[in-house]
Amino acid sequence: MDFSSLVASTGNAAWSIAFFLIALSLIVAIHEYGHYIVGRWTGIHAEVFSLGFGPVIYSRVDKRGTRWQIAAIPLGGYVKFLGDKDAASAPDSEALREMTAEERRHTMTGAPLWARAATVAAGPVFNFILAIAVYAVMAAMTGVVEEKPVVGQLRPYPFDGPSLQVGDEILAINGKPTPDFAAYATVSDQTPPAASVTYHLLRDGAEIDVQGPHPLPPLVGGVALRSPAFEAGIKPGDVVLSIDGTKVDRFNDMIPLISGKNGAAVDVKLWRDGTVMDFALTPKLQDLPKNDLSFETRYVIGLSNGLLFEPKLRALHGLEPLTAALNQAWYGVKMTGVSLYSMVAGQISSCNLSGAIGMAKIAGDAATSGFETFMMMIAGLSLGIGLLNLFPIPMLDGGHLVFYAFEAVTGKAPSEGFLRVVMAGGMIIVLSFMLFALSNDILCG
Repeated sequence: MDFSSLVASTGNAAWSIAFFLIALSLIVAIHEYGHYIVGRWTGIHAEVFSLGFGPVIYSRVDKRGTRWQIAAIPLGGYVKFLGDKDAASAPDSEALREMTAEERRHTMTGAPLWARAATVAAGPVFNFILAIAVYAVMAAMTGVVEEKPVVGQLRPYPFDGPSLQVGDEILAINGKPTPDFAAYATVSDQTPPAASVTYHLLRDGAEIDVQGPHPLPPLVGGVALRSPAFEAGIKPGDVVLSIDGTKVDRFNDMIPLISGKNGAAVDVKLWRDGTVMDFALTPKLQDLPKNDLSFETRYVIGLSNGLLFEPKLRALHGLEPLTAALNQAWYGVKMTGVSLYSMVAGQISSCNLSGAIGMAKIAGDAATSGFETFMMMIAGLSLGIGLLNLFPIPMLDGGHLVFYAFEAVTGKAPSEGFLRVVMAGGMIIVLSFMLFALSNDILCG
């Protein structure tokens, strides 16, 4: 039994929560370890490293005097440094006054500015490192498409007569040359709807012509989590035959048939391994990112297109997995920033923001979809948490960095009274944000 089958066989609300907590615990552990290890490197002593809050379930003290503990409420974590009053890193003024100068050097308050800034910044940085590491491993495992459009593996498809074969190199489609995969993608997108097209191939050293389905057929390549299609049980590899009785020859032909119903239910007939199946789906209004980082709002059922075949892949070498991971992470950071700005500006729905309930559902669905999907979800969540922690809000790492920047410019730290006030304000902002996201889970569905 594989990972997704195991999850599916036990899938329910409890398992969604369990996988959410697994993902959150990993991300929090990496984040807090960043604070801890950089603090240790810079001479700041950590008294407590805690996963979770509340009553302590398990703890041990290492040779450096740091207490490592697991607490009962697994919704975060913290590192309490020497001289901190609490988990929020508020300075303990009384304790600090009783310390020697040497002891104060090992506190967050008494450490040099550069050491404090590095320690605080390390949490989000380690979140980025986790995301990049996952992306790099997945890229190395998957490989990259060969430059030439060569058939690596055929997908089951209801087409009568001879068609493509494994190893075929596609030279042209309907007479339009496809010298590389980029050209193949362009020509495929420009090929009008048709039940069959002519492929000019290089097969076993000879050039031949064969008929085959449209190069961008109505074949399901992916199913979005928490979408109508996902909830109905549609799977990657399914082939859509018709929408409300209208025959579909090309994937993009489905878009107007679905969005044109303005949210009314659609009847979807699809083919799966020789069996024809019928589904009634109610599309959801969704803000979809475009290549230029803008958004398009339309009704969708949650399907993304798949190619007629799996392209031949080549292994990544040297720094290629890292380069691919950095590009993917940078795109994720840009999309997160643009999405948050667009929500604040009212350009897209605030329902795009999920709280704990929504994230638990996503984690459960991702685990059901397989180990790779689950790990990619962890990478995306880690990236988002790292970015959000850099926001200049008191209580968050970004807020502390703003205070350090003020100290670097003025030569003195903000007063304790000022810090108490802004920290309280920061807590209100963070809690309000969390409650707003939680309300979205309930109201937006």
